[in-house]
Amino acid sequence: MKQLLVAIMLFCSFTLTAQDNTYKNSADNLLIKDSKLTIGGYGEAHYNKSLDGDNYSNAKLDVHRLVMLLGYNFSDRVKFVSELEFEHVKEVYVEQAFLQFKLNEYINFRGGLMLTPMGIINEYHEPTTFNGVERPLVDKYLAPTTWRELGFGVSGNIISSSIKYQAYIMGGFNGYDGSAKFSGSNGLRKGRQKGAEAFSTTPAFTGKVEYYGIKGLNVGLSTYIGKTSTTLYDGLSKEDEVAKAQADSSVVGIAMVGTDFRYRNNGLILRGQFYYNSLSNTDEYNQFTAKDGKNNDLGKAMMGYYLDAGYNVLQSCNKTEMELIPFVRYEYSNTQYKMEEGFSASAKNDKTAITTGLTLKLTKGVVVKSDIQFLKSDADDSYSKTLNMGIGVTF
Repeated sequence: MKQLLVAIMLFCSFTLTAQDNTYKNSADNLLIKDSKLTIGGYGEAHYNKSLDGDNYSNAKLDVHRLVMLLGYNFSDRVKFVSELEFEHVKEVYVEQAFLQFKLNEYINFRGGLMLTPMGIINEYHEPTTFNGVERPLVDKYLAPTTWRELGFGVSGNIISSSIKYQAYIMGGFNGYDGSAKFSGSNGLRKGRQKGAEAFSTTPAFTGKVEYYGIKGLNVGLSTYIGKTSTTLYDGLSKEDEVAKAQADSSVVGIAMVGTDFRYRNNGLILRGQFYYNSLSNTDEYNQFTAKDGKNNDLGKAMMGYYLDAGYNVLQSCNKTEMELIPFVRYEYSNTQYKMEEGFSASAKNDKTAITTGLTLKLTKGVVVKSDIQFLKSDADDSYSKTLNMGIGVTF
């Protein structure tokens, strides 16, 4: 009997510890609120200045983004979340707008405009959730944050197994609409449709599983599989083989896999992420989307990763909720990791960055950041240096 009680206590302790390892973004926080109308938001302002060269250069000052979240709880089971984003003061986007139906404690059905669950930053990009003023390179070109599309699927949290999961069918990238959307320098970024009068040739599948059963550790595995959409199929006769062959040449197959981890033990804070994107039909795509007699240069594989390490030096100060985190992040990104035979990679797209600085969390939801980023491609003789400072809020 005593052994049974000990086992139950250990299991409960394990479960409670596991729950501490789950993470919530702004939309998740809205979904757990009880009031009918729910409100949240986040925003950040940046200062960026080049430290290179013998000439003067102006700094860049920017209200990078200001985001308002509005939700409504129709019932305990049926909830709606929307996220409206203003970028650079003048650009307006709808970042999320989805309806959730809670079937039970383990299964939620979702439909609408949703974040693609790839990696860390694409879902958890509020400024208080990561070190550094700017987001990592791999979250710009390989998994183009903030990446969202219209779709539907399921999500849930199996607490007894310490597993959180998501699985969605979504609209795919726009690969071609009269011109190429992908290239070696831009990666996949310009193919995002963002739910704005998006079109779909074939749907894509995306999913993520997170395990949080080890104290302080959260590990994720994510994937995305699909073909890009093209306007050339719209109105195309099924009997027209020549036109069909042309349309096929404007389509790229995409298979992405990502792994990530977040770990915290007392003051030590670690996180890392790895992406590998395998692309098919890139030889035909590059030839079909040639411009001015020059073939496109989309790679058939992309690869990137980063490791971020920091330590809260105020960890031992029991009377303060402030956190002061010196950190360093090493990252590598290559949008032309592999090329089809006959196509050449550019050394400019093989990039390494080292970012080091301070993250000061004044209180929960308020952060002040400063860092210096050293960026170098294989085409450069030395690292370029940029000073970044910023403030951010989340509520």
